[in-house]
Amino acid sequence: MDMAEKKNHWIQNAIEKPGSLSAAAKRAGKTTAEYAGEHADDQSKTGRRARLAEMLLGLRKKTEKGKK
Repeated sequence: MDMAEKKNHWIQNAIEKPGSLSAAAKRAGKTTAEYAGEHADDQSKTGRRARLAEMLLGLRKKTEKGKK
């Protein structure tokens, strides 16, 4: 994968273990958004995953606003 492809696919490359944050949230009995909000300030892998999840949730809201 060359540099241009890496720039275009940075989200796919950022997600190392798909489903790990949602699995942790399910174990805690919370939604993914709630869990990510609580752990966004953590200085661990969970914190990194939580910050990425919050950013991705924000992108989703922006793109779905105009759609019905």
